[in-house]
Amino acid sequence: MTEHAHFHPLGTQPSPSTKAAQAAARAALPFDDERDHAEARRGFIAAPDYRQIMAEAGHVAWNIGAYDFLLGGEQFDSIHPSLQRQATLNMEYGLFEVVPNAIYQVRGFDLANITFVASDSGWIVFDPLTAAETAAAALALVGQHLGERPVVAVVYSHSHVDHFGGVRGVIDEADVRAGRVQVIAPIGFMDHAVAENVYSGNAMNRRAFYQYGVLLDRSPFGHVDQAIGKGVASGSVGLIAPTRYIADDIEELTVDGVRMVFQNTPGTEAPAEMNTWFPDLKAFWAAENIVATIHNIYTLRGALVRDALEWSRQINRALYEFGRDAEVMFASHSWPRWGNERIQEVMRVQRDTYGNLNNGVLHLANQGVTINQIHNRYEVPASLQKQWAARSYHGSVAHNARAVINRYLGYWDGNPTTLVPLSPEESAPLYVEMMGGAPAILSRGRALIDAGDYLLATEIVTKLVYAEPQNSDAKQLLADAFEQLGYQNESPSVRNSFLAAAFELRSGIPQGASPKSSGPDMIRALSTSQFLDVLGIRLNSAAAADSAFTINLITPDTGEQFVVELSNATLTNLAGYRADGADLTLTIDRANLELAMMGAEGLPHLIADGRAIAEGDLSVLQSLATMLVHFEVGFEIMPGTGGAALSPAMDDFEVEPLGDSSGG
Repeated sequence: MTEHAHFHPLGTQPSPSTKAAQAAARAALPFDDERDHAEARRGFIAAPDYRQIMAEAGHVAWNIGAYDFLLGGEQFDSIHPSLQRQATLNMEYGLFEVVPNAIYQVRGFDLANITFVASDSGWIVFDPLTAAETAAAALALVGQHLGERPVVAVVYSHSHVDHFGGVRGVIDEADVRAGRVQVIAPIGFMDHAVAENVYSGNAMNRRAFYQYGVLLDRSPFGHVDQAIGKGVASGSVGLIAPTRYIADDIEELTVDGVRMVFQNTPGTEAPAEMNTWFPDLKAFWAAENIVATIHNIYTLRGALVRDALEWSRQINRALYEFGRDAEVMFASHSWPRWGNERIQEVMRVQRDTYGNLNNGVLHLANQGVTINQIHNRYEVPASLQKQWAARSYHGSVAHNARAVINRYLGYWDGNPTTLVPLSPEESAPLYVEMMGGAPAILSRGRALIDAGDYLLATEIVTKLVYAEPQNSDAKQLLADAFEQLGYQNESPSVRNSFLAAAFELRSGIPQGASPKSSGPDMIRALSTSQFLDVLGIRLNSAAAADSAFTINLITPDTGEQFVVELSNATLTNLAGYRADGADLTLTIDRANLELAMMGAEGLPHLIADGRAIAEGDLSVLQSLATMLVHFEVGFEIMPGTGGAALSPAMDDFEVEPLGDSSGG
């Protein structure tokens, strides 16, 4: 498979309304504050002589050169000026010094930064990127300019794949098993590294095509940035289990002469995450809790809603624990901040932005403002709007405000009409009929677009697209409105979503190499109970309606046992129990079960050659296999754009694809 196909939206230029909106933003925002530009360049040592990194599979894993159009100084009316500023800042590429002779970062090799902390005998690596290929290239660049040194430890700051997936590019698992390399992570890391995205993983992967714009053209009319970095590498994803967990709220650990104080921050940017203080260097590592953007409270790819108040509280704790003494603050994305006054300024700005988001939204909610109104009512305080560190690039004010209400009050706005709503394709024909049919809607939609009323245009044209999915004029018109909304949006996640939908409306679902978050390591990281949960999700209830059976599953090498029951078209499992009179008892080492989990070998083959022992009715395995659906990532989101049908998996218990957790 080749590199991202880089599809151009094939649509419209920025309209007069869009140009006017961009001009207003240029006039309103503090572009004379250029401190971020100086900080992003500070400490530059060298850039490699290449701008592409190849994947082991033969395609391009990473291509920062595709964004070189941002370096010419041109102001593009197809890009929100604040986003273009952020996108240009994220073009800094290469090896940077953070603390002389102690801390270095490679930036611009992936969505995240990879950090190298000098220890007595080697490097401690923080957050080894998404892919082995980009991480290995970063390590090679460090060796070239700073000298070859072994990696003695890896620290995963949190449980998102762009912070651990490249680990095999910097260390060998054999060295970990032999005790030569430590792997350190916050408590709960392994559970969350796979569980957050396993159960709805296929849907997350598909939605990530929108949030991350992975198959959009890299151009002023397409993908320009991802707020916390340029984008996600599409190479080999791995995972090596931690050897040491940080469990206490504040915990000190010395590794190869480097003293580190860890601050666990669960429930912030990730369910398992930790900051790190280097007391001897007066350096504070903010993980992904403090970067050069306000982050997602709700991430558009899909995930549990995060806690804005807890996020604010943990930043506040970091400020008072470490921030008053810090001389440099650096993170897994963006660029460092130097000087205590600057550090405290940024920490307070982000603390207050998350805190006000939570409190301000609930203040309005307690006066009756609903989830369907809040994004048009809540405003970030004016003093924060003038702070670059308070701009919502990775998140957006609108979808984060809705997320706060969703966290506390749920998705219902209190109107019984919306409690059990019709599906869009069910209600759309009535709307189209009442609006006078397709010609009337198209005419009014074009007039609204000409007037710059793009959201109003989408409101009515969407109804026509759902009612008549093959109406090409309707799809083209909706795409026109989506493009202008994308061009005007400051958040790349929102921009990408509009532009990806526009492309699919015009041309169907694109094909190309996209970032992966699954692979053998991720599948092995599933607990057996999680694996069985995934089978329950994959079960086609209609196919299982008349079936019932009980299986005892025993894994001698791990000392576990599970009872698995199919009844009432539902597959359940329970650890630590065994059913009397089960239809089948399957005894298999967990190591061999993993072969079936990955689809490498089917259970019948493992039974036939003695690596699994089956006592009872073997037909229940084949029956279960016929009931499992293999999820295809290319399902349709916009009506009439095509999509892959679901197909049953007949021969094995393949779990892939597991899902996507990149970038938060």
